[in-house]
Amino acid sequence: MRILAIIPARGGSKGVPGKNIKLLGDKPLLAHAIECAIGSKVVSKIVVSTDSDEIAKVAANYQVGIIKRPTALADDTSNVVTAAVHTYKFLNEDFDIIVLLQPTSPLRTAKDLDNVIVLLQQNPESDGVISVVPMDDVHPARMYNLSDDNKLIPFLENGETLRRQDLNPVYYRNGCFYAVRTKAFFEQKSFMVENKLAYVMNSDWLANIDTQRDFKLATLLYEDWKNEGINHGV
Repeated sequence: MRILAIIPARGGSKGVPGKNIKLLGDKPLLAHAIECAIGSKVVSKIVVSTDSDEIAKVAANYQVGIIKRPTALADDTSNVVTAAVHTYKFLNEDFDIIVLLQPTSPLRTAKDLDNVIVLLQQNPESDGVISVVPMDDVHPARMYNLSDDNKLIPFLENGETLRRQDLNPVYYRNGCFYAVRTKAFFEQKSFMVENKLAYVMNSDWLANIDTQRDFKLATLLYEDWKNEGINHGV
């Protein structure tokens, strides 16, 4: 099967200016996604989609494709699906699976990437695999809506008083991997295809960078993650 890895990296981040080329540890954020894809044993082609010359310059240090994205597909309201469609059509090649590797979720390994792809390959009845992490303390049973007079209304009818250990597990998309069959992607115009499987990852390394605070937390997590050899798949 032919596997396309798309790394979307636009230049106009407002939450963290210059986010995709900002250093996380010893390398730009973008480089973490590229190196994850390069380390894969099954990915056929790697492409960075960007509107930024600075980001393209960083990507040029690696043996990956670079596709300049039209400005209209790289503003604050742009959907990553449109960038992926543009990339796929620009390449004018056939692929069986498309994998989205967002630079903003950097704590992942090439081994994880291969596991995600193999999981999808081994389940032909499924159209996608999405990476998730289990959530304990941040659980819907601990969440509330507020009434107009500021009263707490439990988000779930049951579970408000249950111990954490007694709650049914819930899972959160960590942003690391979205793998979809190409046919389903173009039919549904989404990476969140209806018939999908979960790839469960370690919640200790949850890092999804949208704000300055997220980047600071990711920097701290990255040092422990790196020191434990996680980035080598061990």
